[in-house]
Amino acid sequence: MKKILIIGGSGSWGQELTRQILENSSIEEIRIYSRGEHKQVEMARRFNSKLLKFIIGDIRDKNRLKFAAQNVDHIFHLAALKHVPVCEHNPEETAQTNIIGTINAVDVAIENKVKTFVFVSTDKAVDPINVYGVSKSMAEKIVVNSNLKNTETKFVCIRGGNVVGTNGSVVPLFKNQILKANEITITDKEMTRYFMRLPEAISLIFKAVKDSVGGEIFVMKMPSIKIIILAELMIRELGNDETKIKYIGIRPGEKIHEVLVSRYEARRAFEHGNYFVILPNFDIHELYKKYRGKIFLINEYNSEKNRYLTKPELKSILKLDGWLDGKNIKLLADYSKLELIEYFKRENWQL
Repeated sequence: MKKILIIGGSGSWGQELTRQILENSSIEEIRIYSRGEHKQVEMARRFNSKLLKFIIGDIRDKNRLKFAAQNVDHIFHLAALKHVPVCEHNPEETAQTNIIGTINAVDVAIENKVKTFVFVSTDKAVDPINVYGVSKSMAEKIVVNSNLKNTETKFVCIRGGNVVGTNGSVVPLFKNQILKANEITITDKEMTRYFMRLPEAISLIFKAVKDSVGGEIFVMKMPSIKIIILAELMIRELGNDETKIKYIGIRPGEKIHEVLVSRYEARRAFEHGNYFVILPNFDIHELYKKYRGKIFLINEYNSEKNRYLTKPELKSILKLDGWLDGKNIKLLADYSKLELIEYFKRENWQL
C-alpha cells in the first residue's frame, strides 16, 4: 500500500494522473495539494473516492507543503505558473512558484524520506527564450542535482510537449474562438508543436518512473502538427464558410518550433523505447552503470523535423476527446457587449 502526494493535483495532468493511479495501482491514499478551492470541489465530485484527500495550499508555503507530505511514499510535482504571456509579464511571481516552489518541494521530499520525486517539465525548458521556459529549466536542474544530496529520495524529471485539451492549450482556445467569435487567431502559419493525448502522456510517466535510477530526464517521444493545419481542420468541422483566420504575430516569449532535446543535450541523450533519456552532466555511478554502452543522439529533437500526424490521425484524436462536438457552447450572440470585451481580454485575443 502506498501514499501519494500530487502537487498541483487538481489541474488537467493531475486529474488524469489520479484516474490512472486509481485504476491501475493498489493505493492507500492520494493527496491532492493545490490552491484552487473550486477545482478541488469539482474533482472531489467527479471521482467520488474515499482514497482522495484534498489539501488547500500553495507550493510557496513550505510549512503547509511539509504537512501535506507526511508519511508519503511518492510525490508528483505538477504545479506551475505556465501561461507564457502571463509569466512574461510577471517574472517575479513565476520565479516564486516555479523555482522557489520546486526548491520547497524537493526539501520537503528529503525531510520526509520520500521514495520517489517526479517533476513534470516542458519543452519550453529547452533553449528557453521566455520567463516560463527559464523557470522550468531551473526547476529541472534543481530536481536533477538533488540526486547528489545525501538522501534516500530518487529524483526524476519527465519532459513533454503540448498535450491535447489541457489548461491553456490551443485546442480549447480554437474551439471557443470558432463557436463564439467565428474567427481563429494564429500567431504564425509556419508554427509547429508537439501533440499527444493526455492519457498517453500520463502512461509514459509511469513507465519512466518504473525504469528510472534517479537523475534522468525522460523525454516523451511525441508526434508533431502544424498549427495552421489544426486550425483548418477545426474550422472545417466546427465553423462555416464565413469563419476566418486572423494572423496576429508572435506573442511575447513564443517560439515558431519547439525542442524537446537540444543539440547540446544530444551528446548525453539516447533512445529508450517510447522516450529519449538525457543523462546529467555529472557522474552518478549507478546511473551511468545502467546506461553504459548506449548510442547517443547526434542532432536535436524538435517539432519541425519530426513525424507529423496525418489529417485523419489528428481528426481522430480530436473526435476521441470530444473537441469536435459543438454542443452546449455559449454563442457570441448570447454575450452582452461588456461580457464580450471582458472575454476577449481574458483569452488574450486582440480586439
